[in-house]
Amino acid sequence: MPDSPRKKNILGKPGPGGKRPNNQVWIFISLIIVFITISYFTSQSSGIVITPSRFEDMVKSNDVSRIVFINGQNTVEITLKQEALQNAKYKTELDGNSFLGFNNGPHYVMKKYFSSADKFQEYYNEFKAQSKIPKAQDIPVEYEDRTTIMDFLSTWGFLILIVLFFWLMMRRMTGNAGPGGQIFNIGKSRAALFDAENKVKITFDNVAGLDEAKEEVKEIVEFLKNPSKFTKLGGKIPKGALLVGPPGTGKTLLAKAVAGEAAVPFFSLSGSDFVEMFVGVGAARVRDLFKQAKEKAPCIVFIDEIDAIGRSRGKGQMPGSNDERENTLNSLLVEMDGFATDSGVIILAATNRPDVLDNALLRPGRFDRQIGIDKPDIVGREAIFKVHLGPIKLAKDIDAKKLSAQTPGFAGAEIANVCNEAALIAARKDKKAVDMEDFQDAIDRVIGGLEKKSKIISPEEKKIVAYHEAGHAVAGWYLEHADPLVKVSIVPRGVAALGYAQYLPKEQFLYQTEQLIDEMCMTLGGRAAEEIIFGKISTGALSDLERVTKVAYSIVTVYGMNEKIGNISFYDSKQNEYGFSKPYSEDTAKTIDEEVKKIIEDAYNRTKQLLTDKKTELEVLAKELLEKEILFQSDLEGLIGKRPFEKQTTYEAFTNNNGQDKKEEKEEEPTVNSETENTSDETPEATNESAVETSDSNTTSEDKKEE
Repeated sequence: MPDSPRKKNILGKPGPGGKRPNNQVWIFISLIIVFITISYFTSQSSGIVITPSRFEDMVKSNDVSRIVFINGQNTVEITLKQEALQNAKYKTELDGNSFLGFNNGPHYVMKKYFSSADKFQEYYNEFKAQSKIPKAQDIPVEYEDRTTIMDFLSTWGFLILIVLFFWLMMRRMTGNAGPGGQIFNIGKSRAALFDAENKVKITFDNVAGLDEAKEEVKEIVEFLKNPSKFTKLGGKIPKGALLVGPPGTGKTLLAKAVAGEAAVPFFSLSGSDFVEMFVGVGAARVRDLFKQAKEKAPCIVFIDEIDAIGRSRGKGQMPGSNDERENTLNSLLVEMDGFATDSGVIILAATNRPDVLDNALLRPGRFDRQIGIDKPDIVGREAIFKVHLGPIKLAKDIDAKKLSAQTPGFAGAEIANVCNEAALIAARKDKKAVDMEDFQDAIDRVIGGLEKKSKIISPEEKKIVAYHEAGHAVAGWYLEHADPLVKVSIVPRGVAALGYAQYLPKEQFLYQTEQLIDEMCMTLGGRAAEEIIFGKISTGALSDLERVTKVAYSIVTVYGMNEKIGNISFYDSKQNEYGFSKPYSEDTAKTIDEEVKKIIEDAYNRTKQLLTDKKTELEVLAKELLEKEILFQSDLEGLIGKRPFEKQTTYEAFTNNNGQDKKEEKEEEPTVNSETENTSDETPEATNESAVETSDSNTTSEDKKEE
């Protein structure tokens, strides 16, 4: 029979059949209650408090049988004679306090009237002399040293608390790590094991937009399930696969799907799980991880964010110093492909920083495959939207194709965020279903930030923003190689954004000089429009200028597209591994600066000339923006006519289903660490405009991939 589910007690702790409940809290509470009770009854059982005058009356009446002075407490205890207890004046009073239960005394006390035993003895002697108490009634004073629980706690309580605290800490450390305790098992691996009993529910069906990467990892899972299919042809299973890609593209999700699909044990942990303050712990955990994995072989080990321990060795290290991270990496390298390597363990790892990984880690035999997981293209985004739209109650007008066209450059995590934001926005408006308007608001929210309805903008500033955005739109509309506008808004968003424009670039990997120049001209359209209309410029073009400068320097120093510099690239794919700051002379640097300035100046003058010729269209567009605040591509066609080019825009081609139904074979893309590289369809240009710093920022997923 299968085991019955573990029962829980009223505190939510596992009961019989589960883990032993933690009773330490209850022990503490019980001890506190006992201490309070004892101290209360101890303080109450000392007798009824009286004054010295009342004490004198008792002595005069010959009712006292015993007098005791408690040293340290400065308290006098008075015990009455048995015959005096029958007296009405005492009986009524003592019966009212019968719960004290002391027939043998003490019955009364005097507290804090005498600071010492000598003072009390002096007072008592003086009282007897004045009152002429006969010797027969003279009760001698007894002196006692007595300690109560409260006195004990006030003296030793703090030390006891410290000891209890450390005892509890040790119990926690030893209780959470099984036999021996965590403090003694610090070198044990922290990997989470997923097997037949504890299985991940995510499968390959939950992964969309990563078809090529899915095929790669599916093959690994297939090999583990049916190894004879490959071994009969002489093939060997890959020892490791490295998932590489920007944040949010689905690397960890793909690993979860492998865990859900694989019929073998799956160990999961992060690179930081090997890091500890103690020397040698990282290497010990690596050895323990592979020891457990070999016992479960065949199995898969997944290390997320492997760059935490896999960084190149020797960089930035002081001579003679010990680098714990390097020891951990060395241990990992040996375990992955050393003398005692077990072929039954497959390593999956993920990172968004492949450039910092050690070369020894990347070689075949350790990571035989590097699986690139890039941001999805327009077709991939549609597939991802369909996955995330599944649980949402949608209106009839929702089209995943249109949503994917309006979210260029979005990674899978951002698409999931858009869907969730749309559902929250619809719920906030008490709608019964999520419609297209909610998704539009969600996309704007993710790209430009939260709409700032409370931000008060002066009419002059709003006019500047409108003409600035209209300048971008008109320039992009009439430049053949520029990306035409999809949407433009002058609604304040985010911290400092006063407006933004969204574009949909076509899917391509190689750019010609004319295309880069047109893109620069479109980016400079905002500042050019300000100068033409107002005769002045504002700070709203900060990020425009930043982007244009990067493109111009890439043209000259990276791509070799400048006639004066020639076919030379100063790009260092090794990230200055050998410490050279720049591989050119000061004269060449001066020439580069001059050529960059000339390219930007020519592009700006060209943009000014274009907008001067199209000033009427610029005015029309800006006035419509001031009135409506948000314009779409269809609005531009109605206001200033269709683009004077036969080719459809990327947005029109895709939404009309006339676009690329089949992808052309992709040429090898250049590995360039520059903002102008790899501007594929995954590039929304969202220009955020502000009167201060980050205005008109082209936040595009054309924030292009940095390698």
